[in-house]
Amino acid sequence: DSTIVNSLEFKKELYDKFNVKTVCIYNPLDKKKIVRLSKKKKRNTFFKDSRSLKIINIARFTSQKDHLTLLKAVNFLKKILKIKLIIVGRGSCENKMRNFIYKNNLEKIVKIYGYTQNPYPYLKQSNLFVLSSKFEGLPNVLLESLVLGRFVISSNCPTGPKEILLGNKGGLLFKPGNYKDLAKKILFFYKNKKICKKKLNFAIKNLDRFDYNKNIKKYFKLVSEKLKN
Repeated sequence: DSTIVNSLEFKKELYDKFNVKTVCIYNPLDKKKIVRLSKKKKRNTFFKDSRSLKIINIARFTSQKDHLTLLKAVNFLKKILKIKLIIVGRGSCENKMRNFIYKNNLEKIVKIYGYTQNPYPYLKQSNLFVLSSKFEGLPNVLLESLVLGRFVISSNCPTGPKEILLGNKGGLLFKPGNYKDLAKKILFFYKNKKICKKKLNFAIKNLDRFDYNKNIKKYFKLVSEKLKN
């Protein structure tokens, strides 16, 4: 039998910690479907202010996703930048998130949208995607953001973000749980659009390794070889 993982970093971690050999096959990325779904209309007046930096996060509301670090960064920046943040999802930490928003008077700049099967129109309307997770496997949402041409700032958590963004060459990474470092990276993006545009283009050019057909073929090849044996 074979154990399949979805990132090279995860592969290395399993071998280093448990001496388990695995096969890395990336999550198949269907670019055409993402682009098609992003064109469907969704009412969103919150992002209409062209003067604001429009940030989005799409994730389950769990401690793993660490939304409080993102909210703390936005709270830290609210007197420095004009910011609008949309958080899309649902989960057990929603009350904790809403309490933080209320206590820090963030209602006018942060909105929580419930779960939706098609978040891509919201993603397309943003300027910046932020992932604040404590850990991941290979976060598909980063790939989806890049497909739609959205810059990514992510926690440098295990595993996946650093691999997708090719270190800091394809985006910006911050220390997990460090809201001041995240705020610093958001400010860098705001002040250095040309540099970040180059990083984004570099990340987009390197998306072929996640291609849907390429990775489906890898699954098929692996299963075929196991059946022969």
